[in-house]
Amino acid sequence: MPTYEKTFIFLLRMLMAWTFLYAASHQGIFAPEWSVAAFLNHAKTFHNLFAVFGTPSVAPIVTFLVSWGHLLIGLSLLVGLMVRVSASFGIMLMLVYWMAHMDFPFIETKNNFIVDYHIVYATILGYLIYKHAGYVWGLDGLASRIPAFRDGEALHPLVA
Repeated sequence: MPTYEKTFIFLLRMLMAWTFLYAASHQGIFAPEWSVAAFLNHAKTFHNLFAVFGTPSVAPIVTFLVSWGHLLIGLSLLVGLMVRVSASFGIMLMLVYWMAHMDFPFIETKNNFIVDYHIVYATILGYLIYKHAGYVWGLDGLASRIPAFRDGEALHPLVA
């Protein structure tokens, strides 16, 4: 793989790492007053689906998962370890946010018709999976040489 392609993949990985780490910095872990309830209770197109996750009994669990999910996805992308796994969860989160922001066919505002930045981010994360971005100046390459990851049926797919 040419250096310019490695540089591009690395840059995309760092940009997505920053996106998730920044989200983690002002949600949940570092801002304990933050909750998903306000966000999910304002969903329009799929309100009945998301309202369940914003109820007082479920919201603290979902808030915990979202806050720590952002942090772990960001850290994984930053160091390039288990990028396949973290990017997959990142795609899932981006699609959920896309649906939650939807007032079909618009996303958030009338300026975004069906596609918005959540779809762009999900596409970039898919590209990172496809290009094995953790092997590009990341720890996936090193981890894949460890016998437990190289030979283990359970661990190998995490860095493959």
